[in-house]
Amino acid sequence: MTPPRFGIGYDVHPLAPGRPMVVGGVTIDSEFGPVGHSDADVLCHAITDALLGAAALGDIGELFPDTDEQHAGADSVELLRKAVDHVLQAGFRPWNVDATVNLETPKLIGHRDQMRTTLAGALGIPVDRVSVKATRGEGLGFVGRGEGMSAMAVVSVTEVEDGI
Repeated sequence: MTPPRFGIGYDVHPLAPGRPMVVGGVTIDSEFGPVGHSDADVLCHAITDALLGAAALGDIGELFPDTDEQHAGADSVELLRKAVDHVLQAGFRPWNVDATVNLETPKLIGHRDQMRTTLAGALGIPVDRVSVKATRGEGLGFVGRGEGMSAMAVVSVTEVEDGI
């Protein structure tokens, strides 16, 4: 078996009132939500970048540029699925993901299982290979002041061997 490859992803979006709060494909009740060209799902964006990085296929901005109007308001879970297809065509498959969301409020703990299930489905891997954690800014920086949110992810991929 060839060794796994790893990619790191990071994303950040400002928060604004009246925007939907979508994290890991799950819409969460909140007065504020991320601002972006798509649905601004920082978790999906970080995972997508990590996935593409692991396969050395560039980044989310190359695959889905924010200058392309077809991606305006796009569902980031669907973008992640398309990135998985891109990675599969290159001869790799996702193996696991470990991600952390940085958000002052709302708390994500009650939504993590649904996020993990949604992300596992998009990645085509068992849910026990998807880890989603959350942390706060503790009053420090743009996250701590409630001005924005970010996410980090590490994804591993393996080479597809003999069509498996």
